[in-house]
Amino acid sequence: MGPWRCLLLLPLLAAALRAQQQHFMEYVERRLTLLEERISQWHDQSSRYSTELRDFKNQVLGMLETAEKEREAMRSEAESAAVRVDRLEREVDYLETQNPAPPCVEVDETLMEKQVATAKQRKNEKYTKQTDCSDTIASVRAMKILKRFGSTSGLWTKDAAGNSEKIYVFDGTANDTVYVFPRMREFTLFSATRKAARIKLPYPWVGTGHLVYDGHLYYIRQQGPFQVIKFNLANKTVVDSSVFPAEEQIPVFGLSPFTYIEVAADEEGLWAIYATKEDEKNICLAKLDPTSLDIEQMWDTPCPRENAEGAFVVCGALHVVYNTRLPSRSRVQCVFDVSGTLAPEDASLVYFPKRYGSHSSMKYSPRERQIYAWDDGYQIIYRMEMKKKLEV
Repeated sequence: MGPWRCLLLLPLLAAALRAQQQHFMEYVERRLTLLEERISQWHDQSSRYSTELRDFKNQVLGMLETAEKEREAMRSEAESAAVRVDRLEREVDYLETQNPAPPCVEVDETLMEKQVATAKQRKNEKYTKQTDCSDTIASVRAMKILKRFGSTSGLWTKDAAGNSEKIYVFDGTANDTVYVFPRMREFTLFSATRKAARIKLPYPWVGTGHLVYDGHLYYIRQQGPFQVIKFNLANKTVVDSSVFPAEEQIPVFGLSPFTYIEVAADEEGLWAIYATKEDEKNICLAKLDPTSLDIEQMWDTPCPRENAEGAFVVCGALHVVYNTRLPSRSRVQCVFDVSGTLAPEDASLVYFPKRYGSHSSMKYSPRERQIYAWDDGYQIIYRMEMKKKLEV
């Protein structure tokens, strides 16, 4: 190709380059315009979202303020309801106390002397069993801690003879009000006493030796001499009372100085565990008539009071539980069988699992074969493993 032809092509190439550059600039301008439109659209959307978020925030704040006001109103209503419930409970307690006048429980000195003389005549006589029960405790099969309720000392139990599932709670060692829970579930699940009915007794009780037996409450009253009060739980009236025919009584358990009479039940019926200054080292046992509260028989046992914390009767055999003043493991260390079929040295040495302190009460349930215990404010159930006395 000659030089002149190259000179002719230069203008054409320059024109093509200018056209291409123009197209590129136009493309860049279009892209920049599109980008600007998108930025503007994003800005508009961001502004709208910010406005909606601010409106939503204000709406939520308003709802929270309304909810707080409603919560305060509900709290006020709940407090008002609690006040009304407490007032209703006091009114129910008042109505329950409006019973027919209880029988006279004044101490008849002549009758008391006659009861003491009769009891002494029957002391340490041979006992004729009323049932064919021949079991004795082999060991503690299981333990269940229900809860911690009330004072460090107290008593809780079921009816030892009936089929009722009610739980009766004596909080403390001196009071005049018994809490009654309809079932074990209510007693276990609720920490307060709001789920419990209240029975206000006509006379205050003392100690932790009381018993619920066949629809009646047998509890200990102290006014000078000790009295056993028989209280009907159905109609809330005193059925009978009896001055315990023992002179100069002292606390029956060395580690439970608040208990002077322990009323117990087993397969044979009703018993009273006590101690007197006449034989202040050992524990005494008496068989009670549940109908008349008369003493049928009395025994001096070889079981010492020292370091004793509680006792119960199983198939006519007294089992005394011991501990130490520095709490250790509770154990049945003395057994006295009124029928003489179980020698003390042949009885099993039963240990209770070490828990918190010292038992303030231990109530044996003959129909359930278990013990309701109160240990330093904890309510415990001990399920017992039994065996025949002849197999000991």
